[in-house]
Amino acid sequence: MTVLVVATGNPGKLKEMQAYLAGLEWELVLKPETLEVEETGATFAENACLKASQIALATGEWAIADDSGLEVEALDGAPGVYSARYGKTDTDRIERLLNELGNELNRDAQFVCVIAIARPDGTIALQAEGVCPGRILHSPRGSGGFGYDPIFYVPEQRLTFAEMSSDQKRLLSHRGKAFQALAPQLQQVSSQ
Repeated sequence: MTVLVVATGNPGKLKEMQAYLAGLEWELVLKPETLEVEETGATFAENACLKASQIALATGEWAIADDSGLEVEALDGAPGVYSARYGKTDTDRIERLLNELGNELNRDAQFVCVIAIARPDGTIALQAEGVCPGRILHSPRGSGGFGYDPIFYVPEQRLTFAEMSSDQKRLLSHRGKAFQALAPQLQQVSSQ
């Protein structure tokens, strides 16, 4: 089984990735705590590739990284790559976003996730993107999830991410779609 270093110190994210990649011949492990990679890219893809590449080079192992965020049409794609840095807490971030949108009628938005896998020499072997379109509500709904989940509404489901079961969200989310696109490619790489 090949080691795949996850470019995160978050055990929750490791567990989530293990669920997406169950049944594949990869052993996922957390990156060393001392390794930090600054996200200096202008796009989700640049940040994902940067993190995967630097972690692979530092560890000499295959590495996987993702970058994701919320793009709101009326805000010209903001918060985008700054989604996690849009406030100090989830509540701050939601409040800021709702204040900036105000009474704007165009509340179209999308969550985007890009996943990159780097070879031990730091070159990018695979990359996949997942997008989940939706709308921003005027106020939060639901108690599940995290981040912008309580205000991100998926019209086809008539639910926010925060109202969905974890299985529903895993299937429909931007991250879920990115992993669905990545898994067959990853299977081919692991069998080579």
